[in-house]
Amino acid sequence: MLNILNKVFDPNKREVKRLEKKADQIEALAAETEKLSDEQLRAKTEEFKQRYQNGETVEDLLVEAFAVVREGAKRALGMYPFYVQLMGGVALHDGNISEMKTGEGKTLTSTLPVYLNALTGKGVHVVTVNEYLASRDAKEMGQLFEFLGLTVGLNLNSLTSEEKREAYNADITYSTNNELGFDYLRDNMVLYQEQMVQRPLHYAVIDEVDSILIDEARTPLIISGQAEKSTTLYIQANAFVRTLQKDRDYTYDEKTKSVQLTEEGIERAEKGFHIDNLFDISHVSLNHHINQALKAHVTMHRDVDYVVQDGEIVIVDQFTGRLMKGRRYSEGLHQAIEAKEGLEIQNESMTLATITFQNYFRMYEKLSGMTGTAKTEEEEFRNIYNMNVVVIPTNKPVIRDDRADLIYTTMDGKFRAVVEDIAERNAKGQPVLVGTVAIETSELISDYLKKKGVRHDVLNAKNHEREAEIILNAGQQGAVTIATNMAGRGTDIKLGEGVKELGGLAVIGTERHESRRIDNQLRGRSGRQGDPGVTQFYLSMEDELMRRFGSDNMKNMMVRLGMDDTQPIQSKMVTRAVESAQKRVEGNNFDARKQLLQYDDVLRQQREIIYKQRFEVLASENLREIVERMITSSVNRAVEAFVPSFEEEENYNLTGLADYINGNLLSEGEVTEADLKGKDSQQIVDMLLARITEHYNEKEQQLSDEQMREFEKVIVLRAVDSKWMDHIDAMDQLRQGIHLRAYGQINPLQEYQQEGFAMFEDMIASIEDEVARYIMKAEIQNNLERQEVVKGQAVNPKEEDGPVKRKPTRKGVSIGRNALCPCGSGKKFKNCHGQVE
Repeated sequence: MLNILNKVFDPNKREVKRLEKKADQIEALAAETEKLSDEQLRAKTEEFKQRYQNGETVEDLLVEAFAVVREGAKRALGMYPFYVQLMGGVALHDGNISEMKTGEGKTLTSTLPVYLNALTGKGVHVVTVNEYLASRDAKEMGQLFEFLGLTVGLNLNSLTSEEKREAYNADITYSTNNELGFDYLRDNMVLYQEQMVQRPLHYAVIDEVDSILIDEARTPLIISGQAEKSTTLYIQANAFVRTLQKDRDYTYDEKTKSVQLTEEGIERAEKGFHIDNLFDISHVSLNHHINQALKAHVTMHRDVDYVVQDGEIVIVDQFTGRLMKGRRYSEGLHQAIEAKEGLEIQNESMTLATITFQNYFRMYEKLSGMTGTAKTEEEEFRNIYNMNVVVIPTNKPVIRDDRADLIYTTMDGKFRAVVEDIAERNAKGQPVLVGTVAIETSELISDYLKKKGVRHDVLNAKNHEREAEIILNAGQQGAVTIATNMAGRGTDIKLGEGVKELGGLAVIGTERHESRRIDNQLRGRSGRQGDPGVTQFYLSMEDELMRRFGSDNMKNMMVRLGMDDTQPIQSKMVTRAVESAQKRVEGNNFDARKQLLQYDDVLRQQREIIYKQRFEVLASENLREIVERMITSSVNRAVEAFVPSFEEEENYNLTGLADYINGNLLSEGEVTEADLKGKDSQQIVDMLLARITEHYNEKEQQLSDEQMREFEKVIVLRAVDSKWMDHIDAMDQLRQGIHLRAYGQINPLQEYQQEGFAMFEDMIASIEDEVARYIMKAEIQNNLERQEVVKGQAVNPKEEDGPVKRKPTRKGVSIGRNALCPCGSGKKFKNCHGQVE
C-alpha cells in the first residue's frame, strides 16, 4: 500500500517521467543528427539563433538543440552524453537543481542547457567554486562550444576591466561566484558607464550549487576601504585575557560556543584597566575588545579554525577544509586572533559596497544548479531560490556498500580502530580514502600510520598544491590518502588496474560532519559509475557532534555494560540518532540563513533603488531635470523646517530661513527677512525657486553645455557615493545592536525594517541637500574630473567598520568661502577647512 502511495505522490518520480519523455524525443533525433557534416552541424547554431529572433522560444528549440550538442560533444570532445545526462540537462534548463551522483558527468550535462540558452545572445554564466575548475571547464567544454560556433569567455580575478568586459560579452562565461559578485559591486561604483563590465544577468548554471548557495550564503561579499584605528587595545585586551582561568574568570558553553566573563572576571578587568565599571557607556569599546580576545583564545583553535601562514591568519573553511585567503573574521575578531598569535595587527576596514550570494544570484532571470547532494536542503532551495531539486537516476546502479556507523567510547579508541582498518585494507592492496573534519585530525592519523609503517599521502589546506596529483593516484592499488573535506568536491577518483577485484575504493570517515551533505559527498567518492566500493564512518562519544547532542546517556550505558575501547556499537538506532542531530543542526543553520536574508532584504531594496538611480545618472546626457527636482525637495524641506505650515506667522523663523538659503543656495545677503515677510510657505518656496533658477541659468551661460553637464554628474555621483557608504556603515551598526530590542518584547526585524527605512529617507534627503548646495555654491574650473570617494578593495567576509572622517575629494570644484564646510562641522568654509595657513 505504502509503495503505491509513494508512486502516486512522489513528485520526483513524476518529474523524472516528464524528463524521460524529453530525453526520448532527443534520442529519436540521434541518427538524423549523426548524418550531418561538421559544417552542417555548426550551421545549426545560426539557424537556431535566427529562429529565436523570429519568435520561437528556447523551449521550442530544446529537443533539436540538445541533439546538436550531443553530437557535437562526440566530435569535439570524444564524449557522448548518456540518456540520464539528457534528463539532467532538461532539469537545468527548467531552472531547477539536478542532483547527480559523483562520476555521472555533471560538467558535460551542463553544456546542453548552456548552449541552448546562449542562443538568445543574452549571455550565460557557468559558475564554479574556484578558478582552477573555472579554467579547466572553460578550456575543456570551450572546445565544444567553439566547434558549434559560440564564443567562450573566462573571467578571472587577475584580468583588467577590458579583458573582463570581453569575457562577459562572450556567449558563455565561466567564472567563480566571488568574481561575479565583486564585478557586480564594482560596476555600481564606476564613474563612467563605459567602465562597467557585466551585462544584465540572464541565466546561470551553478556547479556545486549547495556549496555556493547554502554553505557560503551567510558570507557577504564586501568592497572595503581602509579605516585608521589604534591597535593598542587589541594588545592590551589580549595580555589581560591570557591571565584568566576557565570557570573562575569566564564560562564557556560548548553547544552554543559562547564565552563570557564571570563576576570575578569582570572585577579583574576593572582592576586591570583601572576603571570603576566595565559596563559604563564610556567603556563599550574596551568591553568589546575583551570579549573578542576571549573568543579568540577560547573558541578559535589554530590548525582547526585558522592557520598561520607567512605571518598572517588564514581562515580554514569548515565545510571544505580549504584555506580562504583574503577573507577576514568580522567585528575585530581577526585582529584579536592576530594579537593572540603575536602577529602584526592589520587595520580594520570600512564597507563601501556589500551583497550576499543569496541576493546576487536571485537577480538572474533564471537560475539552475547541479551537485551530488542537494535533496537534504530541498526546502531551502525552494523557499529562497524558487528551485526544485530533481534527483536524476544513475547511468549504472550504485553497488557501493554503505555500512552502519561504528561507535567507540573514546576518541583514542576510535582512532586506533581506524588505523587498524586502514592497515588491514592496505595489506591486501585496497586503496583507502580517509576523510577528516579538521587539519589536526588528519595529522594525528598520519602520525599513527607512520608508526605502523603504512605509506600514505596527506591532503589538507597546508598541502593543497599537490591536490591534483594526490587525487589522481588515490584510486591506485595500495594508495592511502588522508584528506580533509576539501577532497569531497569537484574531484573524481578513478580506480587503478585490479582495484575492482579488491572491492573498489574504501572510504573511511573519522567523524560525522554537522551537515549530512558533507558526509554524503565523502561517501560519493567511492562507487562511481557502477564501480564497487565500501564506506564506513567511525564515531566516538567524545566527537563534537555527539557531545553537542546528548551522548552522555549513551556513554554511561556503554560504561555500565562494561564495554571498553575495543568493542564498538554498530547500531542503526545510533546512526539514526546521529542523523536526527544533523537534521537539527541543518534546521538551525537554515533558520539562521533565512533570518540573515530577511535582514539583508531591507538593504537589498535600498541597494537596488540607489544602483538603479546611479545607473540613470551615468547613462543620462543631461541631469538638469534631476538636479532641479533635488533642489526643489531641499528648498521645501528647509521652508517646512523654518516656516512650518501648521504654525502661526508670528512663530516663523524667517531670519533662520534667510541665513540657511544664503549660506547654502544663494549668495550672502541675497534673501532678506523682509523678502520673506507676509508670505505663506508656498509663496516663499515659489519665490526662492525662481531666484535659484535664475542663478542656475547664469551659471549655465558662463560654461559650455558639455562642462555644465559634466559638473552636474561630478556633484551628483560624489554625493550619492559618499552618503551611500555612510548609510551602509550606519545600517551595519543598527543591525549589530537591534537584537537587544527583543528584551523589550519588540520584534527586532520589524524595528530594523522601520528604522532602516527612516534612515534611507534621511540619506536621500541628505543627498538632495548636498547636491543642491554644491550645484549652487561651488565654483567651476576647467579641469573637472570625476573621482572615487574612497579606493576600495574586495574582501570576504565582513569586518567591523570604523568611524571614518571623510573629506570631499574633487578636482576642479571649489567651494564658496561663505558656504557651509562640507566636513559637516557646521562652520563656514572660510573658518574651517578653507582657512589659509
